[in-house]
Amino acid sequence: MLDIRDYSTIIFDCDGVILDSNKVKTKAFYNAVIDFGHGPAQKLVDFHVANGGVSRYIKFEYFFTDILRYTSYESELNSALHRYAQEVQLGLAQCAITPDLLNLKKQTSSSWMIASGGDQNELRELFKARDLDKLFELGIFGSPDKKEDIVKRELLGDTIKGPVLFVGDSRYDHVVASSHQLDFVFVNAWSEFSDWNDYFSDKDNVHICERVSDLLASDK
Repeated sequence: MLDIRDYSTIIFDCDGVILDSNKVKTKAFYNAVIDFGHGPAQKLVDFHVANGGVSRYIKFEYFFTDILRYTSYESELNSALHRYAQEVQLGLAQCAITPDLLNLKKQTSSSWMIASGGDQNELRELFKARDLDKLFELGIFGSPDKKEDIVKRELLGDTIKGPVLFVGDSRYDHVVASSHQLDFVFVNAWSEFSDWNDYFSDKDNVHICERVSDLLASDK
């Protein structure tokens, strides 16, 4: 049985873990490119959902290069990124925060960090506005850096102490955690990873829970 108090460092994904924001971002991807037609916009949504945790910059690049087959698209890319950012900013300001986060922090002596596919500057502004930034003393990190690069960089630094736990809601989160031999918790309540049950069926070392609050120790 996993005991969160055993870990010196906890790395959290943001969307679907700390915030109920996956649907906000899925809708924003669609609306950002709907001017190119429903079919291409839906293909972007499908790619986004299949690649949870990956940077928006990679996803929009894919949209223009692989879906639309454009060879020149700088203006269109910047416009789509701007529309996406506007819609996400409004949605993230209102979406639910996972319950009992402060109680979980009080229950552990671990240091916390965010490693997200979301835009780093937006995340830092949002977490400050919603009074969450103080919980993550090791930093709030996001794109344009890739999540795997963020985790690798921070693990190679001198601030992260082991043992380390990674809490995420996507296949990509598990891949990143596994590549660094980190213990992993999959949170499923807000996840858009529809095949998670099959994916984790043969992975006995993964702890699965509905929400982050389920990690609270029962004897506290």
